[in-house]
Amino acid sequence: MRVLALGDLHALFPTLWRILRKEGAATPDLRPTEEVLSGRLRVVLLGDLVHPKTLEDYQLLTGFTLFDPENPHHLQAAARAQIRELFRLKRFQEEAQGQVTILLGNHDEAVVRGAPLLGNRHLAHKEFHPELGGLELPQALKAWMAGFPRELVLSGVHFAHVGPVPWLQSYDELFYASSEPKTWWFLTPDYVERMGYRFGVYGHTPMKEGVLIKERLALIDALDLGQYLKLALGEEVALEVGRV
Repeated sequence: MRVLALGDLHALFPTLWRILRKEGAATPDLRPTEEVLSGRLRVVLLGDLVHPKTLEDYQLLTGFTLFDPENPHHLQAAARAQIRELFRLKRFQEEAQGQVTILLGNHDEAVVRGAPLLGNRHLAHKEFHPELGGLELPQALKAWMAGFPRELVLSGVHFAHVGPVPWLQSYDELFYASSEPKTWWFLTPDYVERMGYRFGVYGHTPMKEGVLIKERLALIDALDLGQYLKLALGEEVALEVGRV
């Protein structure tokens, strides 16, 4: 089985479609290829579809030279751009007949629930908060995203947004108060083996130097660098870092 795994999207839709076309998963008109429909190629997105990471990414998304995260006009433009692309991705997944899995990221769940307001001291993601000047995510997209699984296992390889243990897949108050979601992979990497998986593929922690491959796991939140992971699952797990 060949698997194409992409880390946290954060509204980098042009990068997503460029990768899917390059790897033979999407046609020029952004539909699933026969390679995907036949099951010869599985696609796994690790979640966090929404919320650009930086002001520069918001500028690219909206076309505003200086994106103002306090300006309702700018926020609504950011929301509309993401909504348009989310509907396109939803169609792609539905047409793929079960061969494209999108996992639930904490940013996705926050948008579906309407809370918490995510961000940092430099940038708050307000575009899907109508009470703050943004737009409501359409119900069809909320229902679609609410149905995303939190994990996937293929031939003994585990995929999740954050990590292999249940408490790293529950985005509650403890999740946001703890440092473990960002540190487990170097403090307790044996979680993967203890959970019975032969390998694990995770996102959530930005990899500023690119995709990181360790003995039993890979951290692949590196789409902003144009990097993703290709896996061949047989008796052994063969890995290759893809680049665009």
